[in-house]
Parts: sequence; C-alpha cells; structure tokens
Amino acid sequence: MKVMTILPRREGYAPDRAGAIALLVSRLAEPEDIVLGTQIEGNPLPGGRFVAVSEPGGLHRWRREGTRYRIACQREIRRHRPDLIEVHNRPALAKALARCGVPVHLILHNDPQDMYGARRPRQRLALMQHLKVFTVSFWLRRRFLEDLDDGPVTVMPNCLDLSSLPPRPGEKAKLVLFAGRMVADKGADAFVRAWAAVSQKAPGWHAAMIGADRFRFDSPRTTFLDRVETAANAAGITLCGYQMHEQVLEAMARASIVVVPSRWPEPFGLTALEAMASGAAVIASPRGGLPEVVGEAALLALPDAPGALEKALLSLIEDAALRAECVERGFRQARKFELGQAKAALRMAREKSAKTGNIRR
Repeated sequence: MKVMTILPRREGYAPDRAGAIALLVSRLAEPEDIVLGTQIEGNPLPGGRFVAVSEPGGLHRWRREGTRYRIACQREIRRHRPDLIEVHNRPALAKALARCGVPVHLILHNDPQDMYGARRPRQRLALMQHLKVFTVSFWLRRRFLEDLDDGPVTVMPNCLDLSSLPPRPGEKAKLVLFAGRMVADKGADAFVRAWAAVSQKAPGWHAAMIGADRFRFDSPRTTFLDRVETAANAAGITLCGYQMHEQVLEAMARASIVVVPSRWPEPFGLTALEAMASGAAVIASPRGGLPEVVGEAALLALPDAPGALEKALLSLIEDAALRAECVERGFRQARKFELGQAKAALRMAREKSAKTGNIRR
C-alpha cells in the first residue's frame, strides 16, 4: 500500500527541529511511505521517504500560506498517486484533499476546537462525513465530539520505541529536570518558582531546564524567556537551551525527577511518557491528556495552585521509596504505549480504509 503522510506546513522533519508530530511520524512510517513537508536543511528524520513540497509562485504567491501548501500537496498527490493520505493536525487541508478521490485520515494532535476548519460542531460533523478522524488521546476525542452525538473517532495514542532509549545509569543523579518549550503554557516559570522555594530543603540536589521558545536552535528570544532565565539563574538552575531530541532523552535517563507543569491542557503529553520510560519519577499537571498518559504512575499537581508543585517535589526528593514506586509504575505505564502495538493498530486502520475507500460525501 502506498501511503502519503502530510505534515503541518511549519513542522520540521529534521533532527535539529523536530516536534512531537514529526517524531511520531518518523517512528510509525513504513520504509515505502512518502512523507510530505516543507523544505529542510540537511538530512531528514529516518522514517519513510521525505519529499519537500515546492509551493507555487506567480499569482499564487498572494494567496494564504495554507492555500499555497494545499496546492503543492495536490501536485504531489497527482504525481505519486497514493492509496491513502494521512494528514496531521490540519482539518481544512484534510477535507480539501478528500476531494482527490483517495481515502483520507485526519490525525489530530491538538484541540480541534482551536483549529481552522474544526472550531464549530457542524465543521467537525462534516469532517466525519468526508474522512476518518483519529485523535492521540481520549481527551482530544471528547473535545472533537463536544456538542455532537458520539461518532466514529478513533483514539490512536502516541508511542515510543522503548528499545531505542538511551541506557540508564546504575545510579540516578539527584537531578530535577524540566524539558519543554520555554513558554507560559508549559509552566516553565512555575517550575522555576517551585525549585526556588524548595532548593534549600534539598541538599545535594540540583535542577536543570532544557528548552527554548521553539523546537530549533535559532529559536527567538522573548520577554518571557528573559524573565524565566533571570529567575532560574537566581535559583541556581542550570539552563541548557534547546537540545536535540536524543540529548533530551539522555538527560531524562540521568534525572531522578522530571516535572511536566503544563498550564495548557496537553493533548497527550509525550514528555511525561518519555520521562516514565527513561526511569524518572514524574510530576505532571492534571490537565488535558496528561492524566491518561501517566495513569497511576505520577504525582499530579496544578502548576499555579499554592504550594502544590513544591509539595510534590519535596515528597519525591525526601522519600526514596516513593520515587522508586513511581519509577516502577512508570515503566509499567510506558509499556502500554510501545511502538509495536501502535504500528499494528495503524496498519489495521490503513488496511481497513484501503478496502472501504472514501467515506460517502
């Protein structure tokens, strides 16, 4: 089966700028899959065969970016003639491409009610009538079906290749780690505040932060980032800046505790899954899809509830038995998201769509 996967226009399919969508596509792609995206520098991620689309010039240059990208994708569809198209995170693009006469999967990684082409219930209903919809968490499925009757929306969670993770050291460092975009939605400032409050009660422990405003080395400076870094330096936190995904996983393998203090309702929470699989005890926000990812394995704490993050941090720092219990539960929870199971589910969904063809419009 010839499958064409279409990335969001701004999603980099390269090791030095890969976000969660690109990493998932790379893990799941079969060798013969075609992955469409915008031009990158250097080598692409290993999954599938990457094809950089060329957006039209001429009169088309005055059109919206999304329209030019759609036209470029349609050109590649006519050129490669796939049996199935998978569109990640772009409802309007997926609906437009469903007119090409090829079955289309829309795979949602973020809240559809914040997306062009899916904000209104009638738009989401129309999507289900034109194509097959998948979400990476049950929380996202509920958001898609809000104000609608139950519909054929399939949950297909993110996954990890547990065998490819960096080896864990024999003894974990007394390290508390934040890894994520340095933005308010991710709670970077809440992490700094909590560590500043407890660091004097945690002798021998230290904290570090990995991340920038974007998933790339040339990420822009922001006033928020300046404020957070000033406070982090005052609290003695090591600032590592943006790191490639492999380096983040290596840091998680060393860390005893990983904190995911998101204010934004995480649609899934890949960082928490990676931390559990890497053998870290996890503190996570109880928002969005994070609770279903961590299950009973993590301590839950709202980032802005007075003393909540601080209490959770001290509980894990002071109680080695509790840390060990969270680590063991985390291993068991992470195995539910193993790559092999996800690949099998994806193959089954693809084969079913290839047999049934387009949904009647």
